[in-house]
Amino acid sequence: MRVTVRLFARLRDIAGAPELAREVGPGATIASVWRDLTREFPGLAPYERTISSALNADYARMDRAVQGGDGLAFLPPVSGG
Repeated sequence: MRVTVRLFARLRDIAGAPELAREVGPGATIASVWRDLTREFPGLAPYERTISSALNADYARMDRAVQGGDGLAFLPPVSGG
């Protein structure tokens, strides 16, 4: 199954792309997709405790299952004034 992963801000900089296509197996979760990304891009790992995740444009917990065609997004914390 193929999913689309969108990365924002510093996460995008680390991966070198705003969007990535990933193949996932049955039973995949947002967390398992994130773990695969951190193996490929180790610089993402420190953000695990602070990122927000979304599934098909709705915020979702990391234990949520994903299916082929889903869109995932990982967002680091933001600050500003």
